Amino acid sequence: MQRLKIQGLSKTYPNGTRALDGVSLEIPNGMFGLLGPNGAGKSTFMRILATLTQPDNGLVTFDGRDIAHDTTWLRSRLGYLPQDFGVYPGISAEDLLDHLAVLKGLVHKAGRREQVAALLQRTNLYQHRRQAVSTFSGGMRQRFGIAQALLGNPQLVIVDEPTAGLDPSERHRFHDLLSEIGEQIVVILSTHIVDDVHDLCPQMAVLATGRIVLEGRPETLTSALKGQLWRKTVTPSELAELQTTVHVISTRRVAGRIHVHVLAGEQPASGFEAFEPGLEDVYFAKLPGTGWKEVASC
Repeated sequence: MQRLKIQGLSKTYPNGTRALDGVSLEIPNGMFGLLGPNGAGKSTFMRILATLTQPDNGLVTFDGRDIAHDTTWLRSRLGYLPQDFGVYPGISAEDLLDHLAVLKGLVHKAGRREQVAALLQRTNLYQHRRQAVSTFSGGMRQRFGIAQALLGNPQLVIVDEPTAGLDPSERHRFHDLLSEIGEQIVVILSTHIVDDVHDLCPQMAVLATGRIVLEGRPETLTSALKGQLWRKTVTPSELAELQTTVHVISTRRVAGRIHVHVLAGEQPASGFEAFEPGLEDVYFAKLPGTGWKEVASC
């Protein structure tokens, strides 16, 4: 069983931005969710794990080997889907995936072509294999991204914000695909979308301002907040007053009304009712320096 171990990882950019500050994690086989807001340091963390960026300090080992010293070994076992990736214009999905397979070291033509066809089938793109990837929809392009990440049967797969911008049906399709590939290998899902982690990951961590502020199983972390969350529908003026007196972790506007969630050991004021926490509440309760978060609602 492979295990990814991160010890004391730090990275500061030349402009003084401290992207990571002493990050330590152990990640076993299966889906692992790395949750955090934009700017938390997630992409820097992913790039270091993919050996594309060097940390200032710290050690990362996979299957007991230091990835900084064995980059070729790690890359031969790595599948990486970055947040944004470019494609050659006018090149079909089949030909581009074959080209990427060659770059990944799959030199035997028959076996390579067989793997390309199988991955296009697996990602539901085989019927579009002769279509240029540059003309794909966002969801199709993300599925192609997973296909290229799975070339060479990797043991470590890293996906960075894979469902951002996808419509609900494509997001559901993508979830099914990630769940399938995460059964036997290490898959790290980096995202700011709480539902993705809730739906897919038996283990998770929250990264904020370059530090791990929370780690564990989603259901365990959620249970730990039972009896500490309270909600109430308030007016804008009441909300402004609450923000100065209690720990407001999030608000949600529903049909013009404001639903406020508060973290407190006992009923914070008249009219508040206790409720069962969700992973989103756990996330907002642990984000440092945010005070409160307004959640979009239909």
